[in-house]
Amino acid sequence: MNSKFKVNGLDCANCAAELERRLQKIEGIESVNISFMTQRMQLEYDDTKKEEIMQNVKKVIKREEPDITIEEI
Repeated sequence: MNSKFKVNGLDCANCAAELERRLQKIEGIESVNISFMTQRMQLEYDDTKKEEIMQNVKKVIKREEPDITIEEI
């Protein structure tokens, strides 16, 4: 499954790249792309585990970049 998100509070391109690397490690995520310029994130993941994956995504974001919020678009 492919989902797109608006990323609010992302401060720099390096932060986006580091967050991408951390999210890629979550089991069930096939690919992650975070664009600092457009403040968007695209996730491709196993849709049978969506709930668990999204909980893990939010935990990683909160731990790595506490000021960032995401909303699905």
